[in-house]
Amino acid sequence: MTQSKPSKSARKREQLELQQLGEQLIGLSADELLALPIDERLRDAVLAAAKIQSHGALRRQKQLIGKLMRSCDPEPIRHALEARVADKRRAKRIFAEAERWRDRITAGGDEDVRSFCALSGASAPPLGELLGNIRNAPNERIEKTLRRQLFRAIHDALMAAAQDDRISR
Repeated sequence: MTQSKPSKSARKREQLELQQLGEQLIGLSADELLALPIDERLRDAVLAAAKIQSHGALRRQKQLIGKLMRSCDPEPIRHALEARVADKRRAKRIFAEAERWRDRITAGGDEDVRSFCALSGASAPPLGELLGNIRNAPNERIEKTLRRQLFRAIHDALMAAAQDDRISR
């Protein structure tokens, strides 16, 4: 039995998909590129593309990146880019959650501090002290600074909890 090779259209779609995957690499920093499992020639082509200003030259460089992508395994690159997107989403979610907790704690009180500490594993005394300082702030400027400090403490606790997989959502 002979296996039929993919049609020209199928090969073209695959090549375009690899080129688009390679184009996603252009937005990464040099350090992020070094962390990816890619060939040195591909890395150099991506770094060169990031510096190109001319539209035509950039289009040709993207085609070269697509050609180089055909000679490497795209799955590790796909997984690394997907993980990067997932990390960004997680960071946004944690930021929004930290804002909600800050607002809830400042509006509520000690019971909300205890609820947050039970969720995140944070220490209650520093948060309680910040909350007391916010309530006794002599002016709006100092209160705003203290609210930022409270947010930072909450955000750090949520990030640490997410790293420890204590929060699963």
